Amino acid sequence: MTMYETECLTVQKEITAAKSGFTALEETASEPDLLTRLLVRPGARIVLDDIDPGHCEGYQSYERALPKVQTQMAKIDRLQYLMHAEKKHSLLIVLQGMDAGGKDGVVRHIVTTINPAGCRVVNFKQPTPAELGHDFLWRVHPHVPARGEITIFNRSHYEDVLVVRVHQLAPLHVWSKRYDLINSFERLLVLDNDTMVLKFFLHISKEE
Repeated sequence: MTMYETECLTVQKEITAAKSGFTALEETASEPDLLTRLLVRPGARIVLDDIDPGHCEGYQSYERALPKVQTQMAKIDRLQYLMHAEKKHSLLIVLQGMDAGGKDGVVRHIVTTINPAGCRVVNFKQPTPAELGHDFLWRVHPHVPARGEITIFNRSHYEDVLVVRVHQLAPLHVWSKRYDLINSFERLLVLDNDTMVLKFFLHISKEE
């Protein structure tokens, strides 16, 4: 996934709300600053060969990592409860990665952690004839989260710039303009619906 060609959008009012509402929870967190180390800044070019897919933050087994995992799961559950009750913000999680890269496993861990009444998982596959009769984002917009909800995209609208580009399913002048359209679409979600958009690319080695 060419992550540098899409924006990471941050709205100051969302950050302020999160800090004021979740201060007590954040004070108990002692985890390393993964956001700083793993965040891809707009315009950055990523070479996957330079990233170790086996990196595990020093945990050599799942059993050793389990206490930290359980702590984070409890934190996610509590934050979702607050967001669902307040109904002022929403969260869109976008997962991309190679086949067998772990997307389904991530979804399973997230969904089993939180109240399923406030979470939906959406899979995007090959467009249907009806979907092809509309703009490429037409099939995506109905699935974005309402305020108070979490939606997980297992694959996403990025398929419309990845697959069509790699397999040459559309000419350059068609898929190249979609980057700006995606950025505008996500900006709409952030500014008009108070949606936080978190994007994750799951990297896996050939051996795995």
